[in-house]
This record gives sequence, structure tokens and C-alpha cells, in this order.
Amino acid sequence: MVEQIKQGLDIKGVQKPRKGRSQEEKIGRIKYNQVLLKQVLSEVEELRSEMRVIRNALESAGFLRFAMPMLQKFAFGDQIDEEIFEWLRVVGSNGMFPKDVAAQLSKYGLKYYDVSRRIVRMNKRLMLETGGKRLFEKRGHKWALTRFAFDAYGASETEVTRSIEESEEEKA
Repeated sequence: MVEQIKQGLDIKGVQKPRKGRSQEEKIGRIKYNQVLLKQVLSEVEELRSEMRVIRNALESAGFLRFAMPMLQKFAFGDQIDEEIFEWLRVVGSNGMFPKDVAAQLSKYGLKYYDVSRRIVRMNKRLMLETGGKRLFEKRGHKWALTRFAFDAYGASETEVTRSIEESEEEKA
């Protein structure tokens, strides 16, 4: 009888390696794509929040000045938002009632509460991106542009102060 001294080191083992299934095969193609999409969206949101921090740091250090195209990208959702901004910019610092803005934009069929809701949403979007800056502010029951909005639009300081002084004279 011959004893085996060495164990054979063949490429073939005694057991065959198991072929594992991929995640796509385990949970399904559509569900797996949804999982991947959620991961990508969370990473994009992390990048956006990092960009906000960097943008705010640059702005506070004086290296960045917000311009109107940048604010439009942040705050405006559609054409109606742009037209609301334009009407309030034309009026100046005196402000305008939401019902008057809705009347001017009657082709869109807006109500006064739709105008106020859109203004609040624009402010909220911009505050998220710029760290607390607002485009609009309430003056009594009227909405008006803030000094930040006038500066970003490029209106001169004298125009802004003159329109503020006129509104204070009207109140008196």
C-alpha cells in the first residue's frame, strides 16, 4: 500500500467556489436603481451644503459679492417669480400690496395669497443658499425689496436711500 505524503495542490479544489448573486439580482433591478439614486442624491446634497459653507465664508470675508444672476438662480423658481421681482423692483422701497401685484400679473390668474406665498418661498430658498439674506421684506402690509436686493441688482446707493426717504416722508 502506498500512502499519500503530499496533498495535491491542484487548481481544482474539492469544493467548487459559490457563485454569489449581485445586489441587483437579490433585491431586483428597479429597487437597486432606486437605492443607487438615493445614494447619489444624498452625496449631491452634501456637496451643495459644502458649497453653501464656502460661499458664505467667501462672502463674509469680502471676496464674494452676490450678483443678480446668481440670486436669480437661487431664488427664482419660474417666470412668474421673476415678474413679481420686477414689479417690486420698479415700485422701489415703498413696496406694493400683494393684491396689486396679483392684479398686474392677471394673465397668470394669481390671487394675493399666491403672490405672498411665492415671495416667502423665494426668501426661504435664498436664505438657505446665502445664509440669511433676503430679497423681500414686509413694510406694513406691503412687500418691498431689501437693501441687499437693490445692491445685488446694481441700483446705486443714492437711489435706494432716496426711495427710503420718500417712503418715510409719506408715512409722516
